[in-house]
Amino acid sequence: MCAPNRPLRVTGWRCRPEGSYGHLVYSFIKTVTFDCADALVTARFWAAALGSNVDEDSTSDKAYVEAAGWGGPNMWFNRVPEQKTAKNRIHFDLRAPGAVADEVARLTTLGATVLRFGEDLTVMADPDGNKFCVE
Repeated sequence: MCAPNRPLRVTGWRCRPEGSYGHLVYSFIKTVTFDCADALVTARFWAAALGSNVDEDSTSDKAYVEAAGWGGPNMWFNRVPEQKTAKNRIHFDLRAPGAVADEVARLTTLGATVLRFGEDLTVMADPDGNKFCVE
C-alpha cells in the first residue's frame, strides 16, 4: 500500500515512495456483469455472438460465459426483478469479421434487434434490450 504524505513515483508494477524500487500492478477487467430478466437467455445470445459457451451450471437466475480466446473478460448474467429503464452507460462495440451486413444478419438470427443502421456502424440490442454496435 502506498504510504500517505510521501511523494510517490508511478513506474513499473506498484506505487512507491520516491526513490524506492518496484513495479506498478494495474487492474484489469476480469468480468463484465449484466443485470437481465433471464440470465440464461441473455448468456446464450452473447456466448453464440462471441463464439463461446454458456457454463453448464448456469440457470435463468445466474449464468456465466467464459471469454472466447485469450485475454477477453468473462461475462456474468444475473436475473433482476426490475426492467431496464434507461440508456446503457457502457456498451460493446463489436468488430465484424467480414461484411457488417453479414454479421448483423447473423446476430439477428441469434435474437438481436437492429435499432439503427448507419454508414459506419449498426446499433443493435441483445434479447434483454442492452445496446451494442457492430462495425
